[in-house]
Amino acid sequence: MKIGVRAHDYGRMEIEKLAEVLHTEGYDAAQLALPKAFTGIQRYEDITSSHLERIRRSFEENNLEIPVFGCYMDLGNPDPVIRHKAVRTLKKCLSYSKEAGAKVVGTETAYPHLNHSEKAQWRPYMLDSIKRVTEEAVRLDVKLAIEPVYWHPLENLETVIIYISSKSNYAMSLFRIQPSDFLIKPLNQNMIDDVMERSVRIYEKKNHFFEYYSKAQGGHSKVCFKDILYFYSQNKKINIVLN
Repeated sequence: MKIGVRAHDYGRMEIEKLAEVLHTEGYDAAQLALPKAFTGIQRYEDITSSHLERIRRSFEENNLEIPVFGCYMDLGNPDPVIRHKAVRTLKKCLSYSKEAGAKVVGTETAYPHLNHSEKAQWRPYMLDSIKRVTEEAVRLDVKLAIEPVYWHPLENLETVIIYISSKSNYAMSLFRIQPSDFLIKPLNQNMIDDVMERSVRIYEKKNHFFEYYSKAQGGHSKVCFKDILYFYSQNKKINIVLN
């Protein structure tokens, strides 16, 4: 078992000092959000190749893995200036992660807390941003992880698994895992667009709500269709049994 930590929970330090502290504390791995963890890096725009080389070298010398390179961006923001800057920054971090020796780049899909209607409004913009960033991740051969947050356009823990390989004979061996799709390299943008759009349609279909009126609850309520096992009638009342 390996034990990891969010590096910035220890405050901002010089790169070498923070790696030494985490090693001394007994950690095997650290999630890095560079502007939060290191002095001399106030913004993602401040990151240089020298910083990344120092991070890679210092963490290797202290036997620390970097499982997640954090770059949490406002990908669904309807404001095109904010959204396009978020996409550009995340694309840069995909490249930075390879230089630093990180395994995955992690992001979210928004900054503010959104209500249900706002999440629906932001979701198409989020999807467009993810398409653009995914294309770059494929080009660089970097893993991108998108974290669901209740208040954001991507809000729950449902997972769509899409395998990408240059070997088509892997498809049958993945049958038991039930991936959403299997893409054969080389990829092109149309393939990525198609699988993303189908995944979102499946997500939206599974997250439709059944709305009803209940005197006991004092008004209108709703429940997600995927959470309903069945309905039954008893004493002229309709009951809903949930998962």
